[in-house]
Amino acid sequence: MALGWFRRLIRRDAGRQAARVPDGMRLYAIGDIHGRLDCLRRMEALIAADLAAHPAARPVIIHLGDYVDRGPDSRGVIEALVRPGLPGIPRRCLRGNHEAMLLQAMESPRSIDDWRQSGGIETLHSYGVDIAAARLGRGFEQASEALARALPAGHRDFLEGLEALLLIGDYAFVHAGLRPGVPLEAQALHDLLWIREEFLEYEGDFGAVVVHGHTPVGQPDERPNRINLDTAAYLTGRLTALVLEGASRRFLST
Repeated sequence: MALGWFRRLIRRDAGRQAARVPDGMRLYAIGDIHGRLDCLRRMEALIAADLAAHPAARPVIIHLGDYVDRGPDSRGVIEALVRPGLPGIPRRCLRGNHEAMLLQAMESPRSIDDWRQSGGIETLHSYGVDIAAARLGRGFEQASEALARALPAGHRDFLEGLEALLLIGDYAFVHAGLRPGVPLEAQALHDLLWIREEFLEYEGDFGAVVVHGHTPVGQPDERPNRINLDTAAYLTGRLTALVLEGASRRFLST
């Protein structure tokens, strides 16, 4: 009986079409940056070199969220993403849970108590906010007000306008993941930004191959139904990009 199941599995996999992106497109999906402007700059240089060596008709850069917190220059990363990127290359930026926490900190000062334990102190500091009291679990109202004053209008517009889910070809791009059993168009925002175990442990079909970050891994984790690109750049200096073209996949890493 077990052998028969294995044969059916082989036949099913053999008949499965490889995931593809539309002809002529080349996608560069980039994992969690977390305040590492230096890694972002190096990745942009790698992409520019890759395009110079292998031109593409329609390249697109996709960022998977978590631009802020933990690393030393969250403000610099947001400023870089607000400005035009590599010449002639469209850029699509998704929202991560850390961007959601930053916005929440300005609406609900008490939320800074949780945010500070997830790297928010580094973001406050990068925007010039006095962090002395917040580091000790006090002065959240003052920190919230100071952040609202320090955050440039363009940065806030960028953060509030971030997409949560992007579908291109046979791929779904999202920060954290998808809830199994829920159609792509019905996914809840909280799950797109925060889900972990239920998504990571699921081995079935999501309706698209999911490209995501959110959960740090030592190297890109490529599975039949999902690809994790969060290689903990804030700790390792290793920012990872997945390059998709036709049915091919490859990786770039700082």
